[in-house]
Amino acid sequence: MSEPQVSLAEVRGLLDKQAITEVILSYSRAVDRGDETLLRACYHDDAVEDHGGSFLGPASAYIEAILPALRSERLMTHTVTNILIELEGASLALSECYYLSFARDPDAEPPFETLTLARAIDRFERRDGIWRIARRDLRWEWNREQPIAETWARGGIGDPATLLHGAKGATDALYVARGRS
Repeated sequence: MSEPQVSLAEVRGLLDKQAITEVILSYSRAVDRGDETLLRACYHDDAVEDHGGSFLGPASAYIEAILPALRSERLMTHTVTNILIELEGASLALSECYYLSFARDPDAEPPFETLTLARAIDRFERRDGIWRIARRDLRWEWNREQPIAETWARGGIGDPATLLHGAKGATDALYVARGRS
């Protein structure tokens, strides 16, 4: 039995979906590592950000508004799941994905951790051969808050005093590893 033939259009579609997926994942890296340059590269210059009731306007203004939080040492992680991408021709796409985010605010009174699930519905456009977000519509799904309770599995993961952690900016392990190559 012969293998089915794969068309150039099918390969192009897979490459486009991979490029879009990498933008979605880069957004998470950018906000978690405080990488403003990477975050700006996720959007077209005229992109619109609708952050689900907390912000509506140019993505560039959204980035400016969140820079203090991104640059703070506050712990924040974004995990991306359920990425679905619908290509609409050669230069338009609609994607939907879920962001599960965790944040810790030790300076709040009382200190707390928050776990939030949101959905991003992105319109992507390929311009000059580059896929970027042209419009993001974020919708909140649920949220849970709790007091800070970090025990590292009650010591089962290791001695909390010696565990290595991620960081913001150039001191993070990823950026250090890049500098070694």
